Amino acid sequence: MPSDEVLLAGFAGGDAAAFAQLYERHERPVYRFLRRSLGNDAAAQDLMQEVWLAVVRNAAAFEPRARFTTWLYGIARSRLIDNWRTRRDTVSLDEDAANEDDGRPAPIAALAAGADCEPEVLALSRAQAAAFLAAVEQLPVPQREAFLLHAEGGLTVEEVAQVPGVGRETAKSRLRYAMTRLRAAMEIWR
Repeated sequence: MPSDEVLLAGFAGGDAAAFAQLYERHERPVYRFLRRSLGNDAAAQDLMQEVWLAVVRNAAAFEPRARFTTWLYGIARSRLIDNWRTRRDTVSLDEDAANEDDGRPAPIAALAAGADCEPEVLALSRAQAAAFLAAVEQLPVPQREAFLLHAEGGLTVEEVAQVPGVGRETAKSRLRYAMTRLRAAMEIWR
């Protein structure tokens, strides 16, 4: 299986199938990163288009000093920052599925147990998922960003540091503080 960097180089050389493979590999994690950062499905969809358009436009200029994923999440982060500067409206991650424009279930439904569970287990699972998502939303932005890059993007500590341009120890601290806060918030569920 070709690496992301090889696929991007292939796409830059005119291979449209290489782009399709890259998109298939990274579409869901990048979307989750944007969705959880924004708390709004429509805005996340819009930014997804901007992120992938930027990948298309800048494919030929990519220099493999870092992994493709680091570059990709750097683009996603830049689009998030631009979005935050121009917009201040957000929607909670736990908004009812009835409020979703695209008819898909709310993000909590995806994290909760399946429909084959007993009602009380399902309710508990949904409550835990809601508590976790609320705890993620409550993290300070630098910690939330580091956590989402690591958890959703699968980036290493070094790559998490490269995206916002901070030192490795700063990224490591942000991750550690985020995990500590999340563990504390979920302690009542043990």
